Amino acid sequence: MFVPLHDRNGLKHIKRQYVTHGLIVLNVAIWLLTGPLATEDVVQASVLGLGFIPAVVFGNAVLDPSLVLVPSLLTSITYAFLHGNVVHLATNMLFLWVFGDNVEDALGHVRFMFFYLLCAVAGAFAHGALIPASQSPLIGASGAIAGVVSAYVLLHPRVRIWVLVLFRFPLPLPAFIPLLFWIGQQFWMLGLSRDDNVSWGAHVGGIAAGALLVVFMRRPGVPLFDRAIVTPKAIEQHSAAPTPVQGDTRDSIG
Repeated sequence: MFVPLHDRNGLKHIKRQYVTHGLIVLNVAIWLLTGPLATEDVVQASVLGLGFIPAVVFGNAVLDPSLVLVPSLLTSITYAFLHGNVVHLATNMLFLWVFGDNVEDALGHVRFMFFYLLCAVAGAFAHGALIPASQSPLIGASGAIAGVVSAYVLLHPRVRIWVLVLFRFPLPLPAFIPLLFWIGQQFWMLGLSRDDNVSWGAHVGGIAAGALLVVFMRRPGVPLFDRAIVTPKAIEQHSAAPTPVQGDTRDSIG
């Protein structure tokens, strides 16, 4: 088990990761409005009206008309902007903060936005395909985040990232070590249990979508399995060698 803290992977094509920052701000704002600042009725209405409910989407159940906020198919996107609690939100946003900027850099702002949303959709339908009769709403950005993680490891497997191993030991590791371990864990957990509160199916769907989409959506000339690490300019200016280094009613949590 690990927590990503930081990477030293500079941006090559964009000046700022505007979409990544915007997604984080939007997720936090929606969580505040539908969580700690909302009444219990608003919380329930938002989860049922904006969460992805497989039975409703696949026509096996009907949602009370008073709770319908968007067309059922659109909930395959809206669910990804809802979170059950601050830990759920913080974990997803931390992964997006550490890995989103370089994926946005590789794809470009607009394509990264579509990439993120498509990974969310893939996560939702993978979850629904496993339990099509479920009436429990799926919420959380983990499907989209899983797509970002799989894209990052395909783009920059050798970049060293600082991770907190077992929530205690900070270590700099090549990205492929913790990220492939994390990806493998999602498949392992999916095989162990489909009834968990965590939707491993959404994670796996996002992983598969991210790995596929990054191949076709990355900028022309952006390689996969990049060996060159761009040192941030602030470090270059103080370095003696500034050349690039080679190198039910319960929610399902997504």
